[in-house]
Amino acid sequence: MLAKTKSLLCAILCAFLIVSCQSESEQVGPENEVSEEALATLEAAGFDVVKFPVFNTDIGYVVENDILISHEQMKNLKEGSQIPAVEHYSTDNLVTGTPRTINIYVSTRFRSQYFQATDVAIARYNAEGLNLVFNRVSSSSNADIVIQPSPWYYGWFGILGSAGFPTASGDPHNQILLTRSYYDNVSDIGALTTTIAHEMGHCIGFRHTDYMDRSYSCGGSTNDEGDGGVGANYIPGTPAGPEADSWMLACSDGTDRPFTSGDQTALDYLY
Repeated sequence: MLAKTKSLLCAILCAFLIVSCQSESEQVGPENEVSEEALATLEAAGFDVVKFPVFNTDIGYVVENDILISHEQMKNLKEGSQIPAVEHYSTDNLVTGTPRTINIYVSTRFRSQYFQATDVAIARYNAEGLNLVFNRVSSSSNADIVIQPSPWYYGWFGILGSAGFPTASGDPHNQILLTRSYYDNVSDIGALTTTIAHEMGHCIGFRHTDYMDRSYSCGGSTNDEGDGGVGANYIPGTPAGPEADSWMLACSDGTDRPFTSGDQTALDYLY
């Protein structure tokens, strides 16, 4: 998830750099260079590699500011496509083997509010009576999803957190990264709870509800994310058009966003 105000600040700062964002930031991450081949693959899949920086991490590429495409998924990316103007979407891969318990571990490098917010996010999902039950565990060894601090540069680019999508074998994505520089000193855990729930949503197969028009929640002029090669399947019964306050909007406005009725319909349909 992206912080709207920070993304605008980054855009302003980049405009004054001698080397522009377009020529440098989307091609070279702070730690690892992104190859031209990888950029071409991501761009062909529908991701915007010009407006948004691409980061090469140990487990994959972070694109569109909070989506992680694993190295394995990169091998199978297909060309993207335009999408209809409807709301909730899922990826092609979903979590299988339901009913199923998904264990979540929160790194001890975090402060207490991260544990509190994770518990609230878990409670929101479990209150929906899904075929997925979430459970916070005290050891990473038996966790399906591990929540860890993000790299330092997430804060610089206004990225609040990131996560990937389910695997082809039907497991949830196994990692969520959260930006401590943004959340360490918050007193109201509502926005942090929503960010954690949002990244959990990616892990089980939800796309952004406004990915056809990110300007809806991010402001300014932004491109749609396209199919992204991982699927963008409309979830029947959800409202037409982007829904205000959905937990899966692309950008955060800094408020708490519990599940809307449309969100609940989407969750119930998939799980």
